[in-house]
Amino acid sequence: MENKINTLFANSSDKKLLSLYFCAGCPTLEGTADVILAMQRRGIAMIEVGIPFSDPLADGPVIQSAATQALKNGMNLKTLFSQLTAIKDQVEIPLLLMGYLNPILHYGIEAFCQSCVEAGVSGAIIPDLPFDDYLNIVKPVADRYDLRIIMLITPETSEERIRFIDDHTDGFIYMVSSASITGTQKSFDEQKQAYFRRIDGMHLRNPRMIGFGISNAQTLKAAQDNAAGAIIGSKFVTLLNEANGDADKALDNLFAALES
Repeated sequence: MENKINTLFANSSDKKLLSLYFCAGCPTLEGTADVILAMQRRGIAMIEVGIPFSDPLADGPVIQSAATQALKNGMNLKTLFSQLTAIKDQVEIPLLLMGYLNPILHYGIEAFCQSCVEAGVSGAIIPDLPFDDYLNIVKPVADRYDLRIIMLITPETSEERIRFIDDHTDGFIYMVSSASITGTQKSFDEQKQAYFRRIDGMHLRNPRMIGFGISNAQTLKAAQDNAAGAIIGSKFVTLLNEANGDADKALDNLFAALES
């Protein structure tokens, strides 16, 4: 059976995918399954489930705060895998785990990949994973389990490096809209738009998703016009907290914000 990430992109030629991120265990420890199933029901194409970590370097205050709350609530990888395994048969869309290297190394790379497969997870995004370590240590194990390890590129990433990443990864490339931390933005300036067009013009083998800073109609359209789709994190995490974990209410408010 083909990896769900590859299937999603193979079947979506209209370039309008929407992927959402939330932090497992926030606002409540037991809410993970409800959030995922609500997103699937409401047409979200792909979900990134955040693994909370005490020192999330690439994340802005919203996601840092969510991780802190999740850790206080008692969320960890073992608990997360058991929650995901419980709903595995109900989840048809691709799930990715997004988290830092430290908790994954602590869990064990082989054990992590095996648990991903058992829990119905299709891939992982590890922002602080050095590319050499990915190639030599993580990729051989992940390939054995048919897991996609997704790499990030930023406006600072060289063309040579982007082509190298494109040649040695599968699934999609995560295009970070700016070199700064996560968070919402009202619009993407001409510099960011030029970056989107430049990468689009490289005609990469892998599809691309644009994330960081998407929170309204303008930023969503810019992402969806220049890539296979958009990834929203901070905005949804904020709305989920405001709705006390009620994912349907948070999604209602997100869809309303994305039209304005």
